[in-house]
Amino acid sequence: MDPLTLKEGWHVLHLFYHIDHSQWSLLTEEEQRQAKIRFTELVQEIRATADTQLLTFSIVSPKADLGFMLLTPDLHVANSFEKQLTLSLGPEILTPSYSYYSLTEPSEYTTTREQYTAETLIGEKRLKEGTEEFEVALKEFDDRMTHYRSYRVYPQLPDWPIVCFYPMTKRRSGSDNWYSLDYEARRTLMAGHARVGRTYSGRILQLITGSTGLDEHEWGVTLLAKDIAEIKAIIYEMRFDEVSARYSEFGDFYICLQLPLAELFERVCL
Repeated sequence: MDPLTLKEGWHVLHLFYHIDHSQWSLLTEEEQRQAKIRFTELVQEIRATADTQLLTFSIVSPKADLGFMLLTPDLHVANSFEKQLTLSLGPEILTPSYSYYSLTEPSEYTTTREQYTAETLIGEKRLKEGTEEFEVALKEFDDRMTHYRSYRVYPQLPDWPIVCFYPMTKRRSGSDNWYSLDYEARRTLMAGHARVGRTYSGRILQLITGSTGLDEHEWGVTLLAKDIAEIKAIIYEMRFDEVSARYSEFGDFYICLQLPLAELFERVCL
């Protein structure tokens, strides 16, 4: 089949499953061993696929037992791997409990070169175009934004142990209709929201993926951290920001522990 790739960005699937331990217990020890070998080989195959990442999780709560985050360029490949993961331990062992489909994408509110020049370099810093100081500052901005855009569209996710996933939507009711605001009002509000996020740089890695028209919410938010308290802190602090307090609605939160396969099998009691 012809690949179903995007002009820019990757497909993202968050997949969560319950394990039917009663069905698993019906397998012989050799059947269980072979099932775990097949699962391991599939994970290795997925991770060896070009531009494809697969994170494996144990879920912290009975909402689910086992979880994956799959990022890959081709929707056919994403769909195929999702079907294989569902059957990876054998029929009726894994039952989907929740899933979410979204796309990596740049933010529409990212500061442009022209905005940074007019608002920050000239407006705030009072630098004059053509001076060495101006050109150095502009190059630093260009380099920073190139890195930021690359991360948003083609992220390389680290093996940090804690992953939090939740979907969200902007409210569309009465005077709290996000989509009735003009672009500049939305950009100003999102700039304040981003300032809060930047205070957690190095402690929280955030990936926002778009899903308007693709799933039940409009964005998927994935947070990676080394300390669960940092997850709680950033979400709590952002609740006071107007973008969250007035305009945002959230789905369920999934707290996940990213584990290597040997530990993952033991953790989920396989």
